[in-house]
Amino acid sequence: MNVKTGKGKLILLVEDNEKIMRGNQRLFGLEGFETMAALTLCAARTSIVARKPDAVILDIMLPDGSGLDFMQELRTGEHTGIPILLLTGLTTPEDIIRGLTAGGDDYLTKPYDFSILLARVEALLRRAQRVPETITKDRFTLDMTASVAMLDGVDLLLTQKEFALLLIFIQNPVRFIDGEYLYEKVWHKPQMADANALKSTIKRLRSKMEGSGWQISWSRGEGYCLEKE
Repeated sequence: MNVKTGKGKLILLVEDNEKIMRGNQRLFGLEGFETMAALTLCAARTSIVARKPDAVILDIMLPDGSGLDFMQELRTGEHTGIPILLLTGLTTPEDIIRGLTAGGDDYLTKPYDFSILLARVEALLRRAQRVPETITKDRFTLDMTASVAMLDGVDLLLTQKEFALLLIFIQNPVRFIDGEYLYEKVWHKPQMADANALKSTIKRLRSKMEGSGWQISWSRGEGYCLEKE
């Protein structure tokens, strides 16, 4: 039996060879992954602002610049923790060392076998899922084992979905996040017509966060954002 391993994980594919791009999109799709395709660095920047991927597969030689420059942008910005696999035709030991020391989590040269690419991406995602026991942001402390959020050491008494939403916001501060994306991440199904569930849960979370110095704002066409009051 063929078991799909992607489970809805989102991969950003940055590749200027359209044949390779289409092939990888199709094959990752068969494995249960979602993909975003970018043929240029400009398109990659637009894609990653619109939606945060779980991993990036990045070519180095691109028509509008070097993939290494884009990778360094990610490593110094809010997307620093995203696993990056460099997939490139640069094959010398010096190229590989340069790519890994610049911030790549893995390096695979072309031509390649898709099964090897898939195995390496799955390994990157497994490592990325090993979250710390606690996450601290300003006055918030999130206990990842117990799913408990505290403000100045006081339990906020969040429900599981409130905790999941707060975690997403804390991991993506001062960034607008689409409501449908939030719903799919927390409820693990398409939002469809059930918009009130997200709104009511965020309303309760806002109430429990009062006095923290942070607020969850909303902007039409952009979504929700955790920002300083």
